[in-house]
Amino acid sequence: MTERLRFAPSPTGPLHIGGLRTALYNYLYAKKHQGQVVLRIEDTDQTRYVAGAEDYIFNALEWMEIPPDESPKHGGNYGPYRQSERKEVYHEHIKHLVASGKAYYAFDTPDELEVLRAAATAKGEVFTYNAAVRERLKNSLNCTEEETQQYLDSGNYVVRLKVSPNTMVTVKDLLRGTITINSSTLDDKVLMKADGLPTYHFANVVDDHLMAITTVIRGEEWLPSLALHQLLYDAFGWESPKFIHLPLILKSEGKGKLSKRDGIQGGYPVFPLDWDEMKGFKENGFFPEVLRNFLLLIGWNGGTEQEIYTLEEMIAAFDVSGLQKGGGRFDYKKALWMNAQYLQQLPLQSLRTAGAVYLKALEGRYSEEALLQIVALAQPRITFIQELTAATYCFHSGPTEYDEKPLRKIKDRLPTSFFDWCEAHLPNTDVANLKAALQTWCEAEGCGFGVVMQGLRLALVGSLTGPDVMAIIALVGTEELLKRIRTLKEVINN
Repeated sequence: MTERLRFAPSPTGPLHIGGLRTALYNYLYAKKHQGQVVLRIEDTDQTRYVAGAEDYIFNALEWMEIPPDESPKHGGNYGPYRQSERKEVYHEHIKHLVASGKAYYAFDTPDELEVLRAAATAKGEVFTYNAAVRERLKNSLNCTEEETQQYLDSGNYVVRLKVSPNTMVTVKDLLRGTITINSSTLDDKVLMKADGLPTYHFANVVDDHLMAITTVIRGEEWLPSLALHQLLYDAFGWESPKFIHLPLILKSEGKGKLSKRDGIQGGYPVFPLDWDEMKGFKENGFFPEVLRNFLLLIGWNGGTEQEIYTLEEMIAAFDVSGLQKGGGRFDYKKALWMNAQYLQQLPLQSLRTAGAVYLKALEGRYSEEALLQIVALAQPRITFIQELTAATYCFHSGPTEYDEKPLRKIKDRLPTSFFDWCEAHLPNTDVANLKAALQTWCEAEGCGFGVVMQGLRLALVGSLTGPDVMAIIALVGTEELLKRIRTLKEVINN
């Protein structure tokens, strides 16, 4: 049997990285088994619908390079892939359940149910609409056919699942094992709402069956609903898919699930792409390959020391046995490290091409060969590709300010004769011979070579950090070096 998996988000806002990880795991599992992934938009709750959210989902998956095989956008043989377009399908199946005695119409108004809940609360109890109370409530199990028809004609009704009491419901999860639940702890869940739209539970089961889904990978927040879903499969006489309920992504510090607020307070992204004023991983400078890698390891371990995977390696390695039951902590520092690792492993030409927009100030000033050398000097020093601008600044302009502490030291330790030597010799000294010439001068003057090198670095960069000094000089040339040394002299004298 061909493996078919589905990712079924609701368009109620941006796709959180927890949902993105679920999409990734579905993709990896499907591709490992030569299967397909279905993207289904679960939009039956129109009160929570957010404009732009569906496009955001598509854009995020495309950027992550884990596109679905079937979706509202890609088409397929099992559509429609938006639940709002499948109303007739749900009505047909709800009629089947009612006709077979597995479900019933309930006519209790929200106000009437609220009174019952309040009365139960007053007694220290919890009201549950189930086999213990349904025989004395207002529904098609107790009404005559004529009364039932009158209620149906009014349009004010819901459809509930008829749960048999004291039945042991056994469900299986590939990660968590076998779970057994007494049906008496479950309520007669609403399957079809008064507005004629299905609830999540009903639409979810019907769609998974009709779309031939073989394995369901979703978050652990749906684990308490698994018994209800199994009862629905049983009511229809359908075989249920395999289930895997993923652990939560936890806060980087403290307890609980990672949230948008954590990202705001911690200053890090929790969405793949920009949403309103919240920057996404993409806009922060992360590569999709890095985010895939980062999310893969929040809740899964391949059993080796490997931390950097290509997409092909992920597909080959991904297995349910590597999933952890407990929540995985969100470690933003690890994401930063991964992005730096990815950048440092990029071929120079690839980095040059990807970072072209950040190297515009150097275009026309250097040959392509020289630009690749500049990129090579910057590569070990950046975490994000947009940092190329700052990391290569010294190649197109001298410093506009200097680190104060080393500047004070240089002022006291670097003799004025150094500046005189530069004026006399730099115009006529080949870059290849510059280091040796400076060493000879230092020996003659009794000046430490380290002090001279610090002076050169300050003149070139403005601080004591940056690429190799001689490598910088080889690219900017001795004429530009002399200009910057003159500027440094003015700053020291002033």
